[in-house]
Amino acid sequence: MFKSRFIVLTLYVLLSLPFALTQSGTQTTTAPPQGQQQERKTSEPYTGDLSIFDSPGRDEKLQISRVMSILGIESGKNVADIGAGSGWFTVRAAKRVGASGKVFAVDINSDAVSHIQARAQQEQLSNVNAILSKPDDPLLPPDTIDAVLLLKTYHEVAHPVDLLRNLRPALRAGAKVGVIDRNGNGENHGIGKDVVIREAQEAGYRLLKQYDFVKDGMDYFLVFTLSK
Repeated sequence: MFKSRFIVLTLYVLLSLPFALTQSGTQTTTAPPQGQQQERKTSEPYTGDLSIFDSPGRDEKLQISRVMSILGIESGKNVADIGAGSGWFTVRAAKRVGASGKVFAVDINSDAVSHIQARAQQEQLSNVNAILSKPDDPLLPPDTIDAVLLLKTYHEVAHPVDLLRNLRPALRAGAKVGVIDRNGNGENHGIGKDVVIREAQEAGYRLLKQYDFVKDGMDYFLVFTLSK
C-alpha cells in the first residue's frame, strides 16, 4: 500500500515539473511594458566656470567658420545656438549674420543666460536674444530659424527626441540643424554619432551630410534637415 502511494506521488511531481519550469521561464523573460524602456545614459549638464568654452585655438580646432558656411549662416539669417554656454558660438554667429539677422542663445542654465546677455551688451551685439529654455524644449518662436547648432551639447540632453520634436515648429523651410559632438557612451561627455542619427530620424529629421574635420575618429559634425 505504502509503495503504491509513493509511486503515485512520484508521478505527480514529475508531471507537474515541466509546467512549473515553463511558468518560471515565462516570468523571467517577460518584456517590460511598452514605453518603459530604460533611457540611454547622458552626461550631467555643465555648470562650472563658463570661461572654459573660450579657450584659445577653439576656432581653428572646430573650424567654426567652415561650420557656419555649411549651415548657411550668413547675413540676415536667424540662428539658434542650443546649449549656448558662455555664448562662444553665439557671438561668432551674431557677427556673421549682422544687424539684419538674429541669434537666439538657448540654455537651461540661468547663469549662462545672464552671462550671455551681459556679453552681448559688452560687445554691442543688439541681435542676440538669450532664452532660458526647458531641458526638452528650446522655447523658440515659431517659423523663425534658418540654422541651428548644438555644439558639444547633445550628449547632455536627457530627452533628445522630445527636444528635436519641439524644435520643429521654429524651423523655416530648408533650415539646417547641426550637431557637433564626440563619440562616447553618453555619460563620458560624448555620444555615438549613430545614436544621434537614429534619434534625429525618430524626431522627423533626415541626415544631409556628416563630417570629420580633424580626422581623429572622435569629433564629428552632423547636418540634418526636416524630413518631408
